[in-house]
Amino acid sequence: MEVEQTALPGIGLRHEFTTRSGRRIGIVSHRTGRRDLVIYDPDDPDRACETVKMNDEEADALAELLGAPRIVQRLNDLHREVEGLVSLQLPILPGSPYAGRPMGDARVRTRTGASIVAVVRDGQVFASPAPDFGLAEGDVVVVVGSPESTSAVSDILSGG
Repeated sequence: MEVEQTALPGIGLRHEFTTRSGRRIGIVSHRTGRRDLVIYDPDDPDRACETVKMNDEEADALAELLGAPRIVQRLNDLHREVEGLVSLQLPILPGSPYAGRPMGDARVRTRTGASIVAVVRDGQVFASPAPDFGLAEGDVVVVVGSPESTSAVSDILSGG
């Protein structure tokens, strides 16, 4: 899927792509934080036939609806393709030594070889979180690796 990015001076960024059925869809990300979902006219790809203005909460809800199932589907596809690869969803429980600390402090990849591919917080998915991403009680960390390495991550997150 090819996504085109266009700078909109004074406004923000526009990302667009064409579906397999030929429909053109775009997202305009305003500097104010507002997002516009744009559906273009099938007969004139330069003319918007529908625009839905969304605040941050609405954009997050749409991203969650579209994104979370895709992450799970991609992980499941990867499991079928790669023998011995597993993923675990590990909660950050009260008393975890990493609650309230940056994810990188756990040094998960260095210590185990497993990778944290997402963190789910209050229904919102943070894919590919950076090492400075702060973990919090109640977060669910999605880890991918071998059965042994993912088990080691569980031990690290619960006990240090």
